[in-house]
Amino acid sequence: MNPEPARTLMTIGDVLGLLRPEFPDITISKIRFLESEGLVEPQRSPSGYRKFGAADVERLRFVLTAQRDHYMPLRVIRQHLEARDRGESVPPLGAREAPSRRPRTLPRTLVAADTTAADPDVRLTRRQLLDGAGIDEALLARLEEYGLVHRSGSHYEGNALGVCRIAAALGEFGFEVRHLRAVKAAADRQVGLIEQMVAPQLRRRSRGAHEEAAETAREIAALSVRLHSALVSAGLSESLDH
Repeated sequence: MNPEPARTLMTIGDVLGLLRPEFPDITISKIRFLESEGLVEPQRSPSGYRKFGAADVERLRFVLTAQRDHYMPLRVIRQHLEARDRGESVPPLGAREAPSRRPRTLPRTLVAADTTAADPDVRLTRRQLLDGAGIDEALLARLEEYGLVHRSGSHYEGNALGVCRIAAALGEFGFEVRHLRAVKAAADRQVGLIEQMVAPQLRRRSRGAHEEAAETAREIAALSVRLHSALVSAGLSESLDH
């Protein structure tokens, strides 16, 4: 992206004000999250402050529209933007194919690669969740019964899509929902530990303290997932080598 003249650049607060009438749920932390995912790349002032141009705002508007109106995961949105940046002809958002139910015979590697694609700020109806995850009513009901998926009013958060997809993929290996209660309990304990670690940041009264705490929590969570994966791999290596 070519840098824009300084007089046309906006602060993150300016961008928030421009987008909020169209996207009431937008927050500064959401904009920062999209930046961390590489979907927008604002310039930086000499003192390190983000400076957004008109093209950045339109890019954010595209991402938010794709999430809200078309339920596109960030991975797909990123591919769309990258193709557009390369000058390739891409179809408009409304022209993309409607989501279809994922067949249970889908290769496991493909299922696993797509389980983290959902964005937490997306809201899904029950039918959209069922279709997007490729599961039936019975499995979703069991996931709700055991507390792995929660409904807020008549909608589900985007995270539910990833949980349902992973549960379905594990089901192919013989896992039942009741087997996942231990995983849920461990995740709840980890959430409690992370909340303790960021509590001092949340108690600060400085500007942006809550956004910083949220970013710290995400970083700790990502490291925790990596640690869990490493420990499981190490444990399996020891058990399978004997």
